[in-house]
Amino acid sequence: MNHTKLSKLWDSLRSSYWFLPTLIAGIAFVLALGLLEIDRSGNAPGWWWLYTGGPDGARSMLSTIASSMATVAGTAFSITIVALQLAASNFGPRLLRNFMQDMGNQIVLGTFLGTFLYCLLVLRNIRSEGFNQFVPQLSVSIGIVLAIVSVLVLIYFIHHASTIIQASQVITDVGKEFDRAIDRLFPERLGHQAQQHQRPVGEIPSDFETRSVLVRSQDKGYLQAIDDAELMKIACQTDGLLWLKTQPGKYVISSSPVVSFYPKERYSPEIAKKINRVFIFGKERTEQQDIAFPIQQLVEVALRAISPAVNDPYTAIRCIDRLSAGFSQLVQRDFPSPYRYDEFYNLRVIAEPVKLESLFDCAFSPIRQYAQSDSAVTGHLLDAIALIADHAKTSEQKRALRHHADMILRGSQQGLSEECDRQTIEERYQAVLRALS
Repeated sequence: MNHTKLSKLWDSLRSSYWFLPTLIAGIAFVLALGLLEIDRSGNAPGWWWLYTGGPDGARSMLSTIASSMATVAGTAFSITIVALQLAASNFGPRLLRNFMQDMGNQIVLGTFLGTFLYCLLVLRNIRSEGFNQFVPQLSVSIGIVLAIVSVLVLIYFIHHASTIIQASQVITDVGKEFDRAIDRLFPERLGHQAQQHQRPVGEIPSDFETRSVLVRSQDKGYLQAIDDAELMKIACQTDGLLWLKTQPGKYVISSSPVVSFYPKERYSPEIAKKINRVFIFGKERTEQQDIAFPIQQLVEVALRAISPAVNDPYTAIRCIDRLSAGFSQLVQRDFPSPYRYDEFYNLRVIAEPVKLESLFDCAFSPIRQYAQSDSAVTGHLLDAIALIADHAKTSEQKRALRHHADMILRGSQQGLSEECDRQTIEERYQAVLRALS
């Protein structure tokens, strides 16, 4: 299993509420068996803090800890479900995945379940019948230690559960996902790129359209990732050229074209199956190879904040701040060429490129459309564009930023009824023009 599929597997595991708690419970199971074996062998250390009471006291203590952990674990699950419901209603169902990935909650639940399981396993080995009396002192003592640790974890959980659903924390977490996606995807390389940034289209075989065959998807769902290494391997083994017709984040239905394979003389159903296996689908989008997904999450929070039902422009402004910070990094990165080469610099894969202009559209257009009558949000959008313009490197980037600034200005003239507000927006628009020049 290569890096892409391992990354997808790990992403799925850490998005589940069963993996980490089950892993911690398994560790508690092994710990209980190991410590009980030490107690039976008589090699337990003589530490001063070890339990020295009788079997009845040990049984009563472990029973109390186990029942308490079961109750606390149930309460923690209930609080977590309530937090997920609040997150879905306040920030949107797309952000539930971020809460599911929170390892703090998973460790808390795993600690409670692991302590419960540990106490049960030790409890069943305590004997008080005559000469067969057996009190695993080390195991009972560690059970008490685990109970103390669980109390500390409960204190952490109360604090964590109250902060994780705060708007500022949610925006910060999504903003960090955006930053990590930028670092992970730009620049992104598949095979070897030539010295020039882009290969002239004229070097693509002139008969590509007539001698290529469309490979259609055998699955459906959101395209979460493409196994780049395997795709390059297929292209090299067949001595062919693969032109991707889709990109991560798109919804693909069965029979949709995903790749053009050249030349069609080397094409076979077996190759089609191999190509289909490089596409990883799922029921929802992820940020693994989809840079637009965290952008849309921030936009969704902003749109819900400025909706008439909520009317919270300051949360929207925080989202715009995180978008401007991320785009300020992104405009300084070199976008990878869509033309990918093997080790001998033969063109093997043509990828569907990610365009910065479309990312600007994804971020700014929805907020602009919903905030035309809100001078605070509209003005902050122009401030964000001015900030990004200070870091822009190319004329294409500046042209795209100018395009959005012009639309924001026109929208504000239609949406703002107060002349003073329109003048303020005009002043901020002029600041954008100065930054772009």
